[in-house]
Amino acid sequence: MAGENNNQAVRSYQKQFKELLQAVYQKQAYFSEFFGGGVEALDGVTHNKTAFSIKTSDIPVVIGTEYNKDENVGFGTGTGNSTRFGERQEIIYTDTDVPYTWEWVFHEGIDRHTVNNDFAATIADRSELQAQAKVQMFDNKGGLFISETADQSIELVEITNETVLKLFNDLSNAYVNMEAVGTKMAWVKPELYNAIVDHPITTTAKHSGANIDENGILRFKGFQIKEVPETKFQEGELAYTSITGVGKQFTGINTARTVESEDFDGVAFQGAGKAGEFILPANKKAVIKVVEGESGES
Repeated sequence: MAGENNNQAVRSYQKQFKELLQAVYQKQAYFSEFFGGGVEALDGVTHNKTAFSIKTSDIPVVIGTEYNKDENVGFGTGTGNSTRFGERQEIIYTDTDVPYTWEWVFHEGIDRHTVNNDFAATIADRSELQAQAKVQMFDNKGGLFISETADQSIELVEITNETVLKLFNDLSNAYVNMEAVGTKMAWVKPELYNAIVDHPITTTAKHSGANIDENGILRFKGFQIKEVPETKFQEGELAYTSITGVGKQFTGINTARTVESEDFDGVAFQGAGKAGEFILPANKKAVIKVVEGESGES
């Protein structure tokens, strides 16, 4: 209702803002699939440096190649001091703290005499718009994180039918050879996206996922394809590819509130939080970016 904050010095909107962030993120974040489909948001966090802790183990799975049947292994002279299973690998998990790496804030004023709108409706509108703005920040930070995380780069000198096909053949080979498990996805600039949609192999006769009428494509050479605005990439980059869900994006909401102002008849609408991204070191090899190459012609 209008003026609902009149008799309350501070009204908290942390829970509502958290829900808005997560809902908007799922609809508007271009790189959401890389981070498992959503942003992990916590409300009412304290001013600390650590977002959360995970248990990790850097010890790879060891598979023996042979069961030793020697009569003196596990038996005979080897009784009590040998085993036919080979060397025993001890599994130890370590605690890894994941820190916040950047912050966000907003500070707006709503004067009852000038807002020209229902007071509660204005708070709801501004909360929605702030959530959208923050999700754009998350997406931009997410794109930068993917770029910096990429374990390798593949150059594409020019975009033609031949080079696009070779690019995705090379990418497919890379993921097969690394024995990656999961859904392969490519986030691509519009120019590359259109080249994929228009490619001769994306035809209904070959049961392609392309829809030429709507300029849309779902899959190409085993990759889910997603068109992303140029502004989401770093300079000189054309695409990112990855197994979906290899990273995590998160935010802690320190505050989202309205506070009665002493300077005007209304409230200050304030919010602040911390955020960051994380990927296990072993998962970085599943992240590849495509960059513009230089032609060898002078």
